[in-house]
Amino acid sequence: MRIDPRSPLVINTHDLGRRPGSMRTLELTVPAPADLCIELLGVPEGSPIGLQLRLEAVMEGVLASGTARATLTGECARCLDPVEDDLEVLLQELYVYPESDAEEDEASRLDGELFDIEPVLRDSVVLALPFQPVCAPDCQGLCLECGVRLSDNPGHAHEESADPRWAALFALKTNDAGQLATRPGPASQDEE
Repeated sequence: MRIDPRSPLVINTHDLGRRPGSMRTLELTVPAPADLCIELLGVPEGSPIGLQLRLEAVMEGVLASGTARATLTGECARCLDPVEDDLEVLLQELYVYPESDAEEDEASRLDGELFDIEPVLRDSVVLALPFQPVCAPDCQGLCLECGVRLSDNPGHAHEESADPRWAALFALKTNDAGQLATRPGPASQDEE
């Protein structure tokens, strides 16, 4: 598969050369690719992602390392309120030269002098996203019966109605000592 050199996430290493030890830094702002998210939280498509990269020529290819910064938007897993947060992730990948004998699954490969940073960016961002984002660490969520936000109404409660299937159990009562009090019934033989 050929890399599209017009893509904002494709980096050209022509200025770096192939001499091991040569290095250059890049600061880019690129639009976020589609689907940089999980179910409840992610980076909106097209929003700016700030990349700070260091490209180093090594014997095997080009080592790209740096950071990516983005703004996350989504909703709280407990109360469904909007959530917004900033994210910074580390990026690092070795892109081997096209003639390298490294296997495809061992290392990413340069396409001529180009490489696509999107797969590494996607892996780093998606793996850093919290599985269940919350608007606040102490968010209590929503009432299961009526949907009211419990953090806004700390004393919120509903009168519980007994399920008729449990009526026999509710008939049992405890006395002051915490012992089960039973209804009077026929006397056992031991009491006679």
